[in-house]
Amino acid sequence: MTKTRAPLHRLLYVQVLAAIALGALFGWLAPHIAAADWVKALGDGFVKLIKMAIAPIIFCTVVSGVAHIEDAKKVGRVGVKALIYFEIVSTFALAIGLLVGNILKPGGDFAGRADAAAIAKYAEAAAHRSGVDFLLDIIPDSAVGAFAKGDILQVLLFSLLFGFALLGMGERGRPMRQWVEEAGHAMFALIGIVMKAAPIGAFGAMAYTVGKYGSTALLSLGGLIGAFYLTSALFVVIVLGSIAAATGFNILRFLAYLKDELLIVLGTSSSESALPALMEKLQRLGCSKSVVGLVVPTGYSFNLDGTNIYMTLTTLFIARAMGAELDVAHQATILVVAMLTSKGASGVSGAGFITLAATLTAVDPALAPGMSFVLGIDKFMSECRALTNFIGNGVATIVVSAWEGELDREKLKAVLAPS
Repeated sequence: MTKTRAPLHRLLYVQVLAAIALGALFGWLAPHIAAADWVKALGDGFVKLIKMAIAPIIFCTVVSGVAHIEDAKKVGRVGVKALIYFEIVSTFALAIGLLVGNILKPGGDFAGRADAAAIAKYAEAAAHRSGVDFLLDIIPDSAVGAFAKGDILQVLLFSLLFGFALLGMGERGRPMRQWVEEAGHAMFALIGIVMKAAPIGAFGAMAYTVGKYGSTALLSLGGLIGAFYLTSALFVVIVLGSIAAATGFNILRFLAYLKDELLIVLGTSSSESALPALMEKLQRLGCSKSVVGLVVPTGYSFNLDGTNIYMTLTTLFIARAMGAELDVAHQATILVVAMLTSKGASGVSGAGFITLAATLTAVDPALAPGMSFVLGIDKFMSECRALTNFIGNGVATIVVSAWEGELDREKLKAVLAPS
C-alpha cells in the first residue's frame, strides 16, 4: 500500500515560508499597523513558548551527553579519539562564526533602531557586572531556583555536576540516566507541538520587524543569511577540506559522492534523515563497520559544526541589532555555552532555534527578546546547518578510521577517483 504525500499546504515548512512572505508584505504595505504591540506579541509569544522549554531540554541533553561519553569510553581509544576530534573541530566552527561576525558585522543596519529601553537595560547590566560577580552568578542558590529563573549558565553547571554524579554511580545510575533521556525525548515532542505555531510567530515577527524598522531590515536579514552560508561554505572547503587533504582525499569529490544524501538533507532540513545511507556509503568508501557504527551516531550529538557556526554568528547579529557590542568576555561565554548547548540538537526540527535561545539567555537575558529578529528567517538557515553537520560527520568518520588504521585507502581512492 503506497503512502500518500501530504498536500503542500499542510507541510509546516511551506506554511512558515508563506507566513514570512505575508508578514513582510503586511509590514511593507501597512507599517503603522504592523508595528503595533499586538503584532509584536505574535512573535514574542512564540519565542516565550520556546524559552519555556529551554532549561529542561538543556538539563536532559547535557546529562544524556555525559552518558554518551561513558558509552564512548567503553569501546576504548576509538571513542576517545572521536570525542577529541569532535571538540577540536567544533571549537574551530564556533571560532570561525565569531571571526566572520566580527569582520562582516551583520546587524549593523539595526543598530540604534532597537528599543531604547532594551539597550539601556543591557548597558546598565554590563557596566555593573564584574568578573567575580559573573563567576558567582554561575553558581545557583538552589537547583530549583536555577530552573525557575531560567538562568541557563546555572542550569548548565547543575546539569554537568548531576551528569558526572550519575556517571560516578556506574550501573546504579543507569535507571536515572535512562529516565533523563526519555524526559529529553518528551521535551522535544513538546517542542514539536509548539512548532505548529511557528507560522503565526513567523508572520508576527516578520511583519513587526519590517513595519518598525523598514524594508532595509530585509536587506540586513538577507545579509545574515548570506554571511551564514558564506561562513559554512568556507568552513567546509577550507577547514574540512584541509582535514580531508591531510587524510588523503579530496573534499569536493567526497561531496559529489554524497550528492544524493545531501539532497535528502536539503529537502528535509534534518541531517538524521540520511543517517542510514551515510553509514552505508562510508563503509563502501573503506571505513570499517565498527568505526562507522560508533563515530556517526556519536557525531550526531557531539559534532554539530553547522549549528555551532549558526549560534555564534547569529548571537553577534542579534546583539549588534540591539545596539550592544559584546566584549571578549561575553564572546568567550558564547564559545563555552554554545559548545554545551549544541549537544543533541542535530536532526530535531526547531532545535537550532532552541540552542540559540539558550546561548542568548546565558550571555545576557536582555538579549533574548532579539530572537524575534531572526525568527522569520530561521528556516532559511536550517538547511545549511543540517548540510554542514552532515558533511562534518562524514569527514570525521574517515579521519577516525584513518587514525585507527581501519581505513581501506585503496578502496577510498577507487571510489573517489574522478570518472
